[in-house]
This record gives sequence, C-alpha cells and structure tokens, in this order.
Amino acid sequence: MSPGYLTLITFLPLLGAIVTALMPKDNLRAIRLTAAGFAFVALVLSVIVWVQYDTNAAGLQFVEKVPWIPSLGITYFMGVDGLNLPMVVLTTLLTFLAILASWHITLRTKFYFALLLLLEMGIVGVFTSLDLLLFFLFWEVELIPMYLLIIIWGGPRREYAAIKFVLYTIAGSALMLAGILALYFFADANVSGRTFDLLELAKTNYALKYGPVFSSVVFFLLILGFLIKLPSFPFHTWLPDAHVEAPTAVSVILAGVLLKMGGYAIIRINASILPQALHDWAYVLAIMAVISVIYGACTSMVQNDLKKMVAYSSVSHMGYVLLGIAALTPASMNGAVLQMFTHGTITGMLFLLVGVIYDKTHTRLISEFGGLAARMPLYATLFVMGGLASLGLPGMSGFVAEFTVFVGSYLNPNMQLFTIIAAAGIVITAGYIMWMLQRVFFGPLVQKWQHIEDARGIEVVPLVVLVVIIIAVGVYPALVTNVIGGGVAPVMANFTKAGL
Repeated sequence: MSPGYLTLITFLPLLGAIVTALMPKDNLRAIRLTAAGFAFVALVLSVIVWVQYDTNAAGLQFVEKVPWIPSLGITYFMGVDGLNLPMVVLTTLLTFLAILASWHITLRTKFYFALLLLLEMGIVGVFTSLDLLLFFLFWEVELIPMYLLIIIWGGPRREYAAIKFVLYTIAGSALMLAGILALYFFADANVSGRTFDLLELAKTNYALKYGPVFSSVVFFLLILGFLIKLPSFPFHTWLPDAHVEAPTAVSVILAGVLLKMGGYAIIRINASILPQALHDWAYVLAIMAVISVIYGACTSMVQNDLKKMVAYSSVSHMGYVLLGIAALTPASMNGAVLQMFTHGTITGMLFLLVGVIYDKTHTRLISEFGGLAARMPLYATLFVMGGLASLGLPGMSGFVAEFTVFVGSYLNPNMQLFTIIAAAGIVITAGYIMWMLQRVFFGPLVQKWQHIEDARGIEVVPLVVLVVIIIAVGVYPALVTNVIGGGVAPVMANFTKAGL
C-alpha cells in the first residue's frame, strides 16, 4: 500500500480550489471541468483506499504519522479504519455529485466551486485526523466555506440561516476545544507527557487515571459540540434553516456528510477515550435519541416545503445513530456507523431530487404540485425510490441500517423500551413519505405544470449513481459492513477493558 493516499485525498481539493480561483472568471466551462476533475481524482483515490483496505486486519491502515510540533506533543497523524473510511468515500462521492448538480451556477462561479472544494478538504480532514488538534483545525476549516456558500448563494433568509449556523457551530467548537485542552493538560500532569494523539489518550494507562468528575465534565464539553453538529434534539434548530436557505449542492453535503462529523466524533473520541462516562450517561443519550426520532418524524409530516420535510427527517434519522451509540453493543454500534453512511446517500439523493424540481418550477411547496408523474415519469420513479429508501423498505440500504440499530439496541436489556419507541418512528416516516409522494406525483395533473419537462442529462447522473449504491448496499450490505466491523471492534474493546 503506497503511503500518502490520505494526504492526497485531503489536500487535492485545496489545490483544486486554488487552481479554480485563479482561472479566468468568464471561462465557465473550464472552471466547472477543473473543479469536477479535482473532485473526481479525490473520489478515485478514496475508492482505491477502499479496495486496498484489508478487512481482516485489525487497527488503522494507510497511517501517516510525522512529528509536527514535537515540543507541544502535536503530530500530523492520519489513518483510516472501519469508522472513518466509509465517511471518507461518502464525502468524496457526494462532493463530486454536488459539483455535477451545480453545473448551472453562474453567479461568481469560480468562487462557488472553489468553496465547495475547500469544504471537501475540511470534512475529509476531520474524518482522517487522529491528532485532536489537527482534528479541531479541520473541524473549524469547514465552517468558513459553508457559511459563505449559504450567505452568498442561499435563499431569501440566507443571512439569518448562515449566522445561526455559525453561532451554533462556534458555541459547540468552544466547548469541544475546552474538552480537548483538558485532556491535553491532564496527560501532562498525570501520565507521561502532553499529547493530542487520540490513540494514546484512549490507552488504558490514561483512562484508568480519569476520575469520575473529570471524565463527566470533559465528556459533556466534547459531546455537546458533537450533538450540535449531529444534530440532536434540542440542538437541532439551526439545521432546517440552513437547509432551506442553502443551494441544493450545499444541502447535499450538509445532510450527507457534515452531520456525520458529529456521530463519528462521538464514537471516535467519546467512546474511545471516555467509555466509562459514555456508559454512565447512556440513558440520557437514549432519551435524546428517541425524542429526536419521534419529534423529527412528526415535524416532517406537517411540513409543506419539500426541503424542510427532508431536513427534519435528518433529525429523525440521526436519532437512530445516537440510539445505536447509546446502546453500547457491537451490533448497535455497527448499525450506527452504517446508518451514517446510508443516510448520507439517501438524504443526498432526496435533496438532489428537490433541487431538480425547484429548478424547473421555482417552488418547493407540496400543496402546489399534483400529478407530476404523468409529465415526469423518470423523475417520479427516482423520487419514489428515494422515498422508499428513506422509510426503510427492505432491499434498500436504509432498511439494513435501521434494522441493525434496532436489533443491536434491543440486545441491551436496558435499551429495549427505547428501541421499541424509536421503532415507531418508522411508521411515522412511512406516513409522511407516502403522503408526500401521493400529493406531488399522483392524482390529476395541476394545470400550470402541463408543459414541465422530465429530468434529463446531467440532472439524472447523480441520482442514478446514488440509486445504484442504495440498492447495492441494501441487497449486499457486506460491501460496507465488512469494512465497518474492523473499526467498531477496537472501540468496543475499550469498554471491555474498562469492565463495562
């Protein structure tokens, strides 16, 4: 395995952003092709890593570790395992598809595509970094392009949505940084020297010295920042506003991978470094998870805006991720990671579908549609498939992920009631998805849409790619679960070592 893959995947988008920003602004075709080219190369490299990843080997692979600031215990440390490799591939895939979906952008085009590539760099860096300071730096980097993408290319209330997103994220980041620094200075005072190395901080000789008060305080400092990003009830209110005002491609990346940073960080950092605290507060997380599932689903049902409906559905589906983490069984943790991957593909597809119809009709209001299947058979078929995947139809990836979370959570006797309540969310999800499909696509055709055209060309390509992945993982989930298992096992081993 050649070294340097992860550095290339992380920083190629940055190079692409610089090249794109320096191109003549009038050459729109060259700008689009350049951005797509850099994103495609990053995608190819991530697929190469996936193919070469040894599912039979434990621990990290493709590790890149060199001293960065040795005097402060800071290292340039990257690596992948079953926890973050699916997220890296998902990020590069959705970024490439988001660029294709942005082919029509004409407002400040080169700046727009440069920001998308810069956003990709930040998110990939979060998933690949195993030094907490490096992790935090990438976590902050993604904030800038996301803010600019919303506030420049967003809808009528874009300033409000962008500022709200920034305020929530900065608040979470401040708490997270305090937790990271607490771990850093604790290591100097109580173990063998300061370090931001995530694996070192998770070792038994560190964990055994964490007292219950210190563990709980640091646990909450970290997890509050991650729950805001997930987002979990009651920290979710920034998400619908950001989604509604953001351009389509930004919504795809926001729902597809940005939210996953929160779930991934809880498993990678809280579960690995502070397993006792996670075990002690599992009930609280489970309650938040169940509320998120039911509240998100019920709120989705009453939405008239397609984008808001999909946004609130993300709150519901991320609740399953939090439930899988809180249940603390190997199966539930595997299900949580699989849910993050499958939700990224399904919700990314749904936002792309909403973007297509908005570009053609300039409205997202469900009440204004009706009978579109007669005029848009291909688009209707794709939307139905995306909706069925979202509600967890067997044979599609959403079913596999949710079923794994439910089975794994029910195996924990203390989580059985929470699991049963959360499972009711599937019924509500089926209700609002089927009701939406019936109102938008079936029944008599609304007169003003008599001349609407079906999806075609570059509009269809990203949708077909995601449908193929959704069905492939639904039919043969081992494509992803074989990779995930190798990352979950070491995390669960920390609970065993702690006697939990």
